[in-house]
Amino acid sequence: MALLHPVQIGPHLVPNNLFVAPMAGVTDRPFRVLCKGLGAGYAVSEMVTSKRELWSSLKTSRRADHAGESAPIAVQIAGVDPAEMADAARYNIDRGARIIDINMGCPAKKVCNRWAGSALMQDEPLAMAIVEAVVAACAPQGVPVTLKMRTGWCAAVRNALTLARAAEQAGVAMLTVHGRTREQGYSGSAEHETVASIKAAVRVPVVANGDIASAADALRVLRSTGADALMIGRAAQGRPWIFAEIAHFLEHGFLPPPPKVRDVQRWLARHLLEHHALYGERTGLRSARKHIGWAVRALPGGEAFRQAMNLIDDAEAQIEAFNGYFDSLAERHERLPVAVAPSEDEALAA
Repeated sequence: MALLHPVQIGPHLVPNNLFVAPMAGVTDRPFRVLCKGLGAGYAVSEMVTSKRELWSSLKTSRRADHAGESAPIAVQIAGVDPAEMADAARYNIDRGARIIDINMGCPAKKVCNRWAGSALMQDEPLAMAIVEAVVAACAPQGVPVTLKMRTGWCAAVRNALTLARAAEQAGVAMLTVHGRTREQGYSGSAEHETVASIKAAVRVPVVANGDIASAADALRVLRSTGADALMIGRAAQGRPWIFAEIAHFLEHGFLPPPPKVRDVQRWLARHLLEHHALYGERTGLRSARKHIGWAVRALPGGEAFRQAMNLIDDAEAQIEAFNGYFDSLAERHERLPVAVAPSEDEALAA
């Protein structure tokens, strides 16, 4: 099979095997649309709580906003009670979700302290009760269920393979594994040997996640694990064209040139406007700062611009400052003046 290929998730065939990871506070609808437009084959929403009393909150309503997003709509749900998780699946299906993803990977303390996210991996009976309840809720509506998890709770307890086998038996349609334990958080290096062992043990698609930040990383992980797909998170922050870059490399064997400055400006300016529209100018102004900061952090004068931009307290002025920075950059550079990926030779040797 070619390195770049479609992936079947239940009844849905997604166009390629480069996925956007669900990241709280990041992968909202504007960001998912941006990444899909720049080469990602599939994107999962930031997690939605299973707590019914929070479904009417502004935060949850924004996370359940899929207006204009290409199919299939995938929503990640998080919680600790099987019945509540089943209800959350139905709630999101009613609002357009066509794939439901169960969160057993989030290491955040505010999630794990409630025994949700990766904390569920400590209680295998509860974890499987949740999987079974969600699959039972989704099956009558033809909605596949996927599961995202870590390698285990800690180095001494790496039980992802056990849970993967059980989840497949329970009807899960795809498995994603972040190559770290919950104890690691995002520190240290991801290991993908666990992904390889899971891929060898199950028949459903398996997705590798963690420390995939370049075409070299993508090629190395695909070759070493046999994974069906890759899920990219932090490396797409400020660099959403990484999906097109990796896709080009996997298909043609060499890296494309860096994107043109004017193209980057156009992509990110549209994202900025859509971000403001979703959150409102006041909230959108503040939450957009991180996206702008990520985009300019490795560019000439980027840190000074980021600091100045963070003092701006008007949405229109933020957009003007953003365009002013990129106008100046475009006067000096046709293409993005930053090394964002290893050389082709380095990638092929990985």
